[in-house]
Amino acid sequence: MNVLIIADDDFALNGLPESRADLLISCGDLLDLQIIRTAARCHCIQTLAVKGNHDSSASFPLPIIDLHLRTFEFNGLRFGGFCGSWKYKPRGNYLFEQSEVEAALVSFPRVDVFVAHNSPFQIHDKNDEVHTGFVAFVSYIQKHQPAFFIHGHQHISKETSVGPTSVIGTYGFRNLVISA
Repeated sequence: MNVLIIADDDFALNGLPESRADLLISCGDLLDLQIIRTAARCHCIQTLAVKGNHDSSASFPLPIIDLHLRTFEFNGLRFGGFCGSWKYKPRGNYLFEQSEVEAALVSFPRVDVFVAHNSPFQIHDKNDEVHTGFVAFVSYIQKHQPAFFIHGHQHISKETSVGPTSVIGTYGFRNLVISA
């Protein structure tokens, strides 16, 4: 399955080469219209997304499927996710304390692909208050060992292995091939 992952940079998507993807995954901080345009341009069958800390509080328009604390089956794989980032300021959309994320994920089921805006703690973190990952994501990876943990927020395109899990940070866009 060909997957196009997008995150955090609406302008980079204007330079996206013509391609085909079965699935579009948005990791947040993108305009809804840009997500829909990108899916159409790449002829994506399905679009899955989570909101980022700079996104509006409005629901995603159809046909975008919101993965925040939900699961969705596609092409024999189970996807799930979590929106937002570390609560680095007193007000805003999709800002969470570490303890809130931990409580939310206690009973979240195992998925093959976990989609998040923020990264796991100390994996792709930046050395600032804003770009600190969630400890609960590390715990989730250790407990459930998803094949992929895909995130945005850190403005980095990097892949790191954590046991059998491939943690993929995306800034702009990247392609991924997943064998079902």
